[in-house]
Amino acid sequence: MDQIAPTTVPITDAERDELRRHGILLTGLEELYNWGRSRSVWPLNFGLACCAIEMIAASMAKFDIARFGSEVFRPSPRQADLLIVSGTVTKKMAPQVVRLWNQMPEPKFCIAMGACAISGGPFKQGYNVLKGIDRFIPVDIYIPGCPPRPEALLHGLVQLQEKMRGQTISGPDAPRHLRADLDCDCPIPEFGEHDLEPPQNDILFQPPASPVRTPKA
Repeated sequence: MDQIAPTTVPITDAERDELRRHGILLTGLEELYNWGRSRSVWPLNFGLACCAIEMIAASMAKFDIARFGSEVFRPSPRQADLLIVSGTVTKKMAPQVVRLWNQMPEPKFCIAMGACAISGGPFKQGYNVLKGIDRFIPVDIYIPGCPPRPEALLHGLVQLQEKMRGQTISGPDAPRHLRADLDCDCPIPEFGEHDLEPPQNDILFQPPASPVRTPKA
């Protein structure tokens, strides 16, 4: 007599919530692992320009970033896992930002806070301003604004937590620190004769191709 293989029916979110109300918690190692990481994000005590004032305000009692488990701003990159790039990144400061990023242990995340950190903002055409920190380090969450309010930073933190909860701990979609084929460190740019060398991290950023102009007949 042939044996019938058992079938598994996935449990729905409604059924999971109903069991939780009765004191029964169903979870897995991956979900438990991501739950703990997403609710204990420690930002680096680091700011660059005016957006840093809004970041500081987010930690005050009116906004209370402690509700999300991120009130522990660490003074050392060795103890932090979130880099909030808050403000204008000059080309003189860019190597220091990348160096801080490399000193942070994995798993680590980056939030680009404000128009300057995302694209250079109102100083985009300046010769001394970096046109986005994502040219050198990987950015997980972008928060637009000039400057964004503390509520926007809290919303970005919630989006980061959702991203962390959706990560897998194995396979090709696993984060950097769980994959042997990815390098966690980024090359630190140096001051060249006319610009930073290299001008960007080619793995993370590729400048858009110039449009091909067809000569008129």
